[in-house]
Amino acid sequence: MLSVFGLSIPISATELLLASTTFCLVFWMFRAWRPGVPKGLKSPPGPWGWPLLGHMLTLGKNPHLALSRLSQRYGDVLEIRIGCTPVLVLSGLDTIRQALVRQGDDFKGRPDLYSFTFISGGQSMTFNPDSGPVWAARRRLAQNALKSFSIASDPTSSSSCYLEEHVSKEAEVLISKFQELMARVGHFDPYRYVVVSVANVICAMCFGQRYDHDDQELLSIVNLSNEFGEVAASGNPADFLPILRYLPNSALSIFKDVNKKFYIFMQKMVKEHYKTFEKGHIRDITDSLIKHCQDKKLDKNANIQLSDEKIVSVVLDLFGAGFDTVTTAISWSLMYLVTSPGVQRKIQEELDTVVGRARQPQLSDRPQLPYLEAFILETFRHSSFVPFTIPHRPFQDLDLPQECSAQKKPA
Repeated sequence: MLSVFGLSIPISATELLLASTTFCLVFWMFRAWRPGVPKGLKSPPGPWGWPLLGHMLTLGKNPHLALSRLSQRYGDVLEIRIGCTPVLVLSGLDTIRQALVRQGDDFKGRPDLYSFTFISGGQSMTFNPDSGPVWAARRRLAQNALKSFSIASDPTSSSSCYLEEHVSKEAEVLISKFQELMARVGHFDPYRYVVVSVANVICAMCFGQRYDHDDQELLSIVNLSNEFGEVAASGNPADFLPILRYLPNSALSIFKDVNKKFYIFMQKMVKEHYKTFEKGHIRDITDSLIKHCQDKKLDKNANIQLSDEKIVSVVLDLFGAGFDTVTTAISWSLMYLVTSPGVQRKIQEELDTVVGRARQPQLSDRPQLPYLEAFILETFRHSSFVPFTIPHRPFQDLDLPQECSAQKKPA
């Protein structure tokens, strides 16, 4: 019998023990859910979150909008928790520039997330928590291969570089497709055709070939990329709540399946390149990586070896890097041009004056096209390609200017 405020409440010893244990567990959870802050440092401002879940319910289906609202209240540097994991959220141009540009080396790391192990078979440079010397060497190799087939020029072509040549050819096909569609009755969505053209340019640089717009293999790549974007954008709760890895999880299953299909496709393309590879005739980025791989195998003193498996992951990283961002940039540009006919008219007048209509614009025309360049730069500034960057893991404390870290008062 338990007496509370003079009232007798019938309760057994077992029930009392159970209630005490529950209270202790809840108290421990409240104490343990927020990690301790090192002595001498202050915890960034942020909202109250639930034990175990953190702010997962607060973020909802549109986390970028929820975080935008929170930044207006707590400032450009705030802390939330996803599950039990503390996450620092940076907003505002000055704050992000300080972290990712001025202190870029300190913030180039990646968190060791569970979902990252399924991208490129866990060998991806973009999603790899390792950023040591081997990672840096692989990145330089990828950059050199990309430079060889973008900035470098083909002596047999009138274009200034390989990239311009691929883009010019694909632009002709895309314009013809748009003219054909506009001649029909009704309307059409340009995104479907833009994304295929972008995929074709990347395929030309990585694999030395382009596809017809109705080619099923190309369309399957486009569909896989769209699926990856949709699943990745919603996040993977299993990254922060480990128990979800062992429970039925349709989103995680789709994520695994999409990455597996992407990897199998890239593996197939690299194997086909090995069959037709000629050391004296480097056709594309994949050939360039294969050549490096074979040269290093012959060099016993080589510090960095690139396995066949890593060639697949490097090509996959390069393929994915420009796919969605370039498509989104062109889509924003088309939308702004359609809704701003006056701007569209000025761009056309400038092109007619400088380039004319007998040939396509080239990169060499850029200095004489200031209005067009201003429009492109303003599109980059005004639009939003993705709501978040890929998560970063800092190596050192963030040295933010006072005005960036100052807490803002609620409106």
